[in-house]
Amino acid sequence: MATFFLLIIYMAFISLGLPDSLLGSAWPVMQTDLGAPLETAGLLFMTVTAGTIVSSMASGTLLKWFGTGKLTLISCIMTAGALLGFAAAPSLVWLMICAIPLGLGGGAVDAGLNNYVAAHYKAHHMSWLHCFWGVGATLGPIIMAQFISGPDSWRDGYLTVAGIQFALVILLFVTLPLWNRVARNNHAALDKETEDPHGAGDERSESSAKPLQIRGVKLALVTFLFYSGAEATIGLWGSSFLVNMKELPAAVGAQWVSLYYAGITVGRMVTGFITFKVSNRTLIRCGQITALAGAALLILPLPPVFSLAGFMITGLGLAPIYPCMLHETPVRFGRKHSQSIMGYQMAVAYVGSTFMPPLLGFLASLFGIGVFPFYIVLSAAAMFLFSEKLNVFLTARKNALKNNTTFTG
Repeated sequence: MATFFLLIIYMAFISLGLPDSLLGSAWPVMQTDLGAPLETAGLLFMTVTAGTIVSSMASGTLLKWFGTGKLTLISCIMTAGALLGFAAAPSLVWLMICAIPLGLGGGAVDAGLNNYVAAHYKAHHMSWLHCFWGVGATLGPIIMAQFISGPDSWRDGYLTVAGIQFALVILLFVTLPLWNRVARNNHAALDKETEDPHGAGDERSESSAKPLQIRGVKLALVTFLFYSGAEATIGLWGSSFLVNMKELPAAVGAQWVSLYYAGITVGRMVTGFITFKVSNRTLIRCGQITALAGAALLILPLPPVFSLAGFMITGLGLAPIYPCMLHETPVRFGRKHSQSIMGYQMAVAYVGSTFMPPLLGFLASLFGIGVFPFYIVLSAAAMFLFSEKLNVFLTARKNALKNNTTFTG
């Protein structure tokens, strides 16, 4: 039963990734059909992201009210309804209105499912979970591409994805009683695993603290900020760097950036197997060092093929970081606060992916797109430094607890 239920969660994450890439692939047709300015896509994207940040921040409270199963069901109803609204929207105003529930639903289900898997399943499932998000994000443009050749075709693309979401809603409704049952069965099996091997997950010392007051949480949040900022910045500006600095054709630049995303997706699939033998902390550290090395390769004045290697190495390095950091949440800070902290982490990650790419755009307007690799290296270095500072903190806390002394770090 646990395996069958896990497949449902994977399907939910595929559906979570499906809408994320629809707007970008459909916008050239949508813009013409609606007579909208080019920059309106950015406004729609930021509206969706704002809703995602709000619901992520509130996910801890919402999970306590509804539980993961009901919240996932409600969120999927919201996203399915929003996508249906996109398909029927007669104007930009209606698109903006539908973007709000799309973001709210996506953020709540994202934080809820991540916390559920972190608390009740082993580390490899978290890596595979985010791999399936990549599958959904890849399928979205493929589905849309089947429809964008005819009039109002983008509406049929949104309608198809909405239909997939509603099918998931039915499946979630039918399997709603399984959520608590599976959680109880898996909880006992994972009790030993989620005892922090580094001694950081002691809940006694933090039982009365608010989530953001728990020592070490802010370091984790900043790490998420720089991770998501670096990942999104490469995706948005990587092709521009290759075209303008490496003098590659636009089509080739786009293909090379797609290989960067392929590196992340394949890397997360492989990471799921590696977690059987290697700890989350080690995978996070190795991934950060690998990503930093790949980004540094982009700075060097080498032939363009080395830039391709740099993008792929960076993608492979980034692959394990996000899912492993999420899975470490209840280990680092205890199960009691993991729901709320997971929501804060997701919200800060969305803040990074929303605002750090435009910051590079501003810098590029002043100094040229050549600042791109330096920006990525600095982001990766900051991510690594804050993560290592958190590791030092957790190790010191472990030693203090082991020796039964008061920890004042």
